[in-house]
Amino acid sequence: MDFADVLTWLESTRVATGIRDSLYLFPLIESFHVLGLALVFGTSIVIDLRLLGVASVRRPFTRIRADIMRWSWAAMALAAVTGVLMFVTSASIYFDNVFFRTKMVLLLLAGINVLAFELTAGRRVAGWDRDRAGPRAARTVAVLSLALWVSIIFMGRWIGYTTSEPEAQLDPGIDLEDLFTPPSLDDAEPE
Repeated sequence: MDFADVLTWLESTRVATGIRDSLYLFPLIESFHVLGLALVFGTSIVIDLRLLGVASVRRPFTRIRADIMRWSWAAMALAAVTGVLMFVTSASIYFDNVFFRTKMVLLLLAGINVLAFELTAGRRVAGWDRDRAGPRAARTVAVLSLALWVSIIFMGRWIGYTTSEPEAQLDPGIDLEDLFTPPSLDDAEPE
């Protein structure tokens, strides 16, 4: 079994077909994905701006990190689960998309960036915890984090505009024209 077969198998799973065949599931999942990413980005901004000495400079870094990281990890889990659910619906199409691949590489780099912080400035946080800004290594990680997350968001948006998926199978009882066509004056009931 080669990788193309794995992608095809993912697309044929019950979960993938259920999401793909539903009028509402994919947009709902995508909405939760965006919320998860917004929370990850928002919590990252708070941490990064503290490391740069731009915001929350009167609070110790360890306190801010303790308050925020549980939200960040929960949001990351939400974004990951919803991202996988969206991916399986059209795995072959997404995998061939350059913006999707770039986003995955950027996510990996964001993870490596966090690891770099933990292995450098994060190990010596007690020495600079109450300083206005983190040491040079922490500030470098913060700048990279901001750049990576902005890039991840841009790549995610471009994925949606550069993939072509097969036509969705709509419920034959739903007439989308009726939803988006304003009523005419002839349809108005007499008073």
